[in-house]
Amino acid sequence: MTSRSRERVRAIDVAFEADARERDLLDVLAERRQRTAAQTALPERAVHLVETLAAHAEEIDEQLSTHSRDWPLHRMPAVDRAILRTGAAEILHDAPADGIGAVIGEYATIARELSTEDSPRFVNGLLQRLGELRDILG
Repeated sequence: MTSRSRERVRAIDVAFEADARERDLLDVLAERRQRTAAQTALPERAVHLVETLAAHAEEIDEQLSTHSRDWPLHRMPAVDRAILRTGAAEILHDAPADGIGAVIGEYATIARELSTEDSPRFVNGLLQRLGELRDILG
C-alpha cells in the first residue's frame, strides 16, 4: 500500500469511527490527533481529508444517496459508507480533475482490502458516477 493509500485509510478510519460511535466527525478527529504510545500521529493529508468530509458531509451523503441506485446509505456496510464518504469528499472537493481516475482506483483497492467481495465494484461504480458529475455538482 502506498503512503497516499495509508493516509486515505487513516481518514477512512476516522470516518468509520465517527459513524459507528454516532459522534461528530471533527470531535473524533480531535481525539485521533492526540498522539498516544499506541498509535502514530495522524498524517496531515488524512486530517485534511476528514476536514473536507466534515465541511461537506450533508452534501456528500445526499449525492451518495441520490446516485447509489436503490441502495440507501443506512443499508450499506459501515466500512463502505466510510470509504465512499471519504472518496466522495476527495473527488468532489479536493482531487485535481485530471487525477480523478487514479483516486477512484485507490478507493476501489482500499475497498478490496477492507470490505466485502462486492465492495470494490460498488465503490468504483458510485465514485465513478460522482466523478463524471463533478463539474455539474461542484
